Amino acid sequence: MNNENRKQLLKAIALIEEAKDIAEAIKDEEQEKFDNLSEGLQQSEKGQKFEENVSTLDENVSTLDDALSQLEECLNN
Repeated sequence: MNNENRKQLLKAIALIEEAKDIAEAIKDEEQEKFDNLSEGLQQSEKGQKFEENVSTLDENVSTLDDALSQLEECLNN
């Protein structure tokens, strides 16, 4: 891989890391909102939506982590 491609790959990694940080922050906020609901509201449609959001965001963070690992592996080859 030439130097220009390495620079571009590093830029992509930085952007993905930023996206991951944003998704994690939002996931944490959604989890906190859910945790602050009463038990009855946690079981409501609103509570279920918070749980779904947290789960989806968690999956996305995991996917971004996988992408980062694979891109970093390309840099090391």
